[in-house]
Amino acid sequence: MGLLEYIRFVLALGFVLGLIWICYWLVRRYAVERLGLAMNVGKTPRLRIVENRVLDGRRRLVLVRRDDTEHLLVIGGESDMVVETGIPAPPLPDIQDGSERPVAIKRTEEAAR
Repeated sequence: MGLLEYIRFVLALGFVLGLIWICYWLVRRYAVERLGLAMNVGKTPRLRIVENRVLDGRRRLVLVRRDDTEHLLVIGGESDMVVETGIPAPPLPDIQDGSERPVAIKRTEEAAR
């Protein structure tokens, strides 16, 4: 292999990587907003999974928090099911210094006692 073939290989590799980068940039710029995949940057998240437990090989019990309300769901298996809805959620602690533990960990520890 001569020097010319190495140069051609490097240029071709750079061209392909450039095309990949352009595609990535276009998807991030335009398609993410249209597909609803944009993250709520700078906004307070309204939805979170507080806890989840495996019931069996196919089903899970999930506690979902939306705003100040929690909902208990069974997901997986043949169908998903709402077990309980409208559970008032306890306030989440501010974890600024890292000393306060999240609510999900506290509930797990309390349930273990």
